[in-house]
Amino acid sequence: MKIILLTGFEPFGGESINPSWEIARALDGQQIGGARVVSTCLPCVFGDALTRLNKALLEFQPALVLALGQAGGRAELSLERVAINIDDARIADNAGQQPIDEPVIAGAAAAYFSTLPIKAMVAGLRSAGFPAGISQTAGTFVCNHVFYGLQHSLRAGSVRSGFMHIPLLPEQAAHLAGQASMALPTMVEGVRLALKLALRVETDLRQSGGSIS
Repeated sequence: MKIILLTGFEPFGGESINPSWEIARALDGQQIGGARVVSTCLPCVFGDALTRLNKALLEFQPALVLALGQAGGRAELSLERVAINIDDARIADNAGQQPIDEPVIAGAAAAYFSTLPIKAMVAGLRSAGFPAGISQTAGTFVCNHVFYGLQHSLRAGSVRSGFMHIPLLPEQAAHLAGQASMALPTMVEGVRLALKLALRVETDLRQSGGSIS
């Protein structure tokens, strides 16, 4: 059976929970579109996250990879378009590292695009009632670090891969005035559908997914 590798992150920034891992953990072992989900929790640490990711890629030889990450302030399931070769941390990671203007991988490409059918995935999610959109930036913290490292590792093969940012949980946003959130069951079902679409859609839609700013 084909394997879907689904990754999430451990909590960071003083939080006690990270919805990306809660979603990945909820879907671990399930069958979606004829494939089995294998979930891996990544440390929120520059370098170590890629070591753990590459170990999982080697061990499971997945046919599809989706990395998930928490993004406070976002109100929808955000399919990322591009990862850039830069680490520029506003806060320290869980090991106290705070790289500034450093490459994710020295000498590698400036950027990599998602190889998922992100526009079709967004269209399918919206049709099913899930708030979803395409994001033009994955930031410059550990999420982008993992997204870039993932695309670099799989650049020469045919495995589809990419990154999705997800909102905070209601319990995280409760003490943050005006912060958007989404219930865990909703996000779990949204990611389940996103994975099904990623497996099923061969050619992405050609429709606008851009932004002015």
